[in-house]
Amino acid sequence: MTHYKYLLLFASGLIISTSVWANKDNGFALVNPCMTCHGPNGSSVGLAMPSIAGFKSENFIEIMEEYQNDERPSTIMGRIAKGYEMEEFEIMANYFAKQPFLHSPQKVDAKKAKKGQKLHKKYCEKCHERNGTLDQAGTGILAGQWMLYLQFSLTDFMTGNRDMPKNKKKRFQKMLHRYGEESLENLVHFYGSRSGRHANP
Repeated sequence: MTHYKYLLLFASGLIISTSVWANKDNGFALVNPCMTCHGPNGSSVGLAMPSIAGFKSENFIEIMEEYQNDERPSTIMGRIAKGYEMEEFEIMANYFAKQPFLHSPQKVDAKKAKKGQKLHKKYCEKCHERNGTLDQAGTGILAGQWMLYLQFSLTDFMTGNRDMPKNKKKRFQKMLHRYGEESLENLVHFYGSRSGRHANP
């Protein structure tokens, strides 16, 4: 029994020291595992994986809490989020909020991107400002995200696997009713065409 006590104390010490170290190095030790999937400093290099660099800290925390509480669909993030405390979410959020969002050039259809730009201005710009390059309202950065990831996300919204606020849902459904599923593909090509480097909001 004594051995178990020492093991528990040792494990507790590791958790505390990790937290302390994460604070001292501005969170790099804590966010380092995230970069395995989300890329260097949160700029993804995986086609189905979103970039999280430049995300508003409040938005990052809210997303992680949704994963933790099984309120947001996921394959693995729900299980990962359950292993963190709120203080750790805050450290991670502050770290990624300070990183520049780097966009990777993608192969897009220019005609679809042009149609997508018009759809964005009509249905999406109110929340996703400056052609989707800002995260000021905590809505996430869309411009430059991997097109495959955007396709998956928009499909989830369309099928109801992911929920959205009433005002956004109303505009989204209005767009689908008028332009059909093709509108989603056009939006994906538009956001995918927004390559380059954008400063944090």
